[in-house]
Amino acid sequence: MKIATILAAIAGLLLGTAIVAYYGFGAVIDALSTIGWIGFGVLIVYKFFLYLLLGLSWWVIAPAPRQSPLSYIWGRIIRDSSSEILPFSQIGGFIMGARAATLLNGPSSTMAFATTVVDVTVEVIAQLGYTMIGLVLLMKFRPDADLVYPVAMGIAIGLVVILGFILLQRRGAAGMEKFSKRLAASWLPGAAAKAKPLQEALDAIYAQRSGLAGGLGLHFVAWIASAIEAWIALRFMGVEISIAAVLTIESLLYAIRSVAFAVPNAVGVQEGAYVMLGGLFGLPPEMALALSLLKRGRDLVIGIPALIAWQALEGGKLFRRRKPD
Repeated sequence: MKIATILAAIAGLLLGTAIVAYYGFGAVIDALSTIGWIGFGVLIVYKFFLYLLLGLSWWVIAPAPRQSPLSYIWGRIIRDSSSEILPFSQIGGFIMGARAATLLNGPSSTMAFATTVVDVTVEVIAQLGYTMIGLVLLMKFRPDADLVYPVAMGIAIGLVVILGFILLQRRGAAGMEKFSKRLAASWLPGAAAKAKPLQEALDAIYAQRSGLAGGLGLHFVAWIASAIEAWIALRFMGVEISIAAVLTIESLLYAIRSVAFAVPNAVGVQEGAYVMLGGLFGLPPEMALALSLLKRGRDLVIGIPALIAWQALEGGKLFRRRKPD
């Protein structure tokens, strides 16, 4: 792990702890306890519904013949669990998720990596649309907010960056070779060894416009559904707040998280963003922090068993490979 990642993780942890301490550990714990075990169980079940949408978003962009969608759903669970639990950046989660998808009769390493690259691209495009909705709602309900112009500028920059990344995928074989070697040399050697197989896989994916459109639509639905999840959590916590307000908070929250992608798990960043954005719509800071910690607790409950199961599958595969005939 790079020293910069370690320092970012420490800084984020200190920031998050300081924010919770400022508003009072007791107040945050009291707010967190209001959801109850039933509410927490509902959020866990709802999260699996989101994983279904996200896995299908990834699966549908793969060229025919497609492997079982279960391998992509499983890979998505590992992708998010790695990013949210392990002290790595999001890129580490992308690589682990692609690796996990190759198990359970999944795609080849090259195809897993290629579809991951495109799936992340499509998801970011859907997120930009999601953020645009949040910006429109922010301008409607809080036109005086200082965030309006930074968010608008961020969307414009994001569009330029994502268009450049798409151009690299479509026309930059040499660049993709360097990119794949840097990110996946130890995890996906089949994809990192040569640029040609990876470029061919990318071309095959982009040739299926209907699959790309389907992936984009499913990702957009997943983004909206994630905001509904936060609204459900707040209702269980006894907070009366409109879906439009929660959608605004959640869309801008994940935009901020994307900017701070280098901070592992967005520790501290997520908590600070929740307090700032929630304050614009009258959400008490202790409730905003409780919602953030609730999401992290849900991710732990799902992610830790998933990562253990993934390692068990990897170990079994390695054992079978080394077992003498």
